[in-house]
Amino acid sequence: MAKTDYSRYLVTKPIYEAGPPTKGRQSPSMTLMSNALVPGCNMYLEVGWIWDMPTPNPNIHEHSHNFNEIVLHIGSDPDNPEDLGGEIEYVIEGQPLVFNKTSAIFLPAGTKHGPLTWKKFSRPHMEMAIMIGTGSYKEGWPAGVGESK
Repeated sequence: MAKTDYSRYLVTKPIYEAGPPTKGRQSPSMTLMSNALVPGCNMYLEVGWIWDMPTPNPNIHEHSHNFNEIVLHIGSDPDNPEDLGGEIEYVIEGQPLVFNKTSAIFLPAGTKHGPLTWKKFSRPHMEMAIMIGTGSYKEGWPAGVGESK
């Protein structure tokens, strides 16, 4: 049986391509998985640090995808990892969800989501998006998503 070289699946140098110009957060964010980085993976994963109240706020407006997405917001306090370090309002299909804890949101294909608005900021935290069924930055960030309205 042929031996597989798993090093081709390890990404140690991200691509910086996603997200509108925004003060207070890593912009563009780090693409850590895509077809460009690992051909054939058909997944898109990006991560960005938020180190201050983002400006403009919101910087992500209502949109939807033809694929499933998981959006995570992850706190940075190792003594209290469930505390996000901010308060966010994320509108999904017109329903505002407000949270201040480390969290994950599943967005089925076709679900309208956004805007994403920071209501409070107290400590740096991370935002991560995992897009299942697309391996492309351009599919993950449809035209107009990050533009000011």
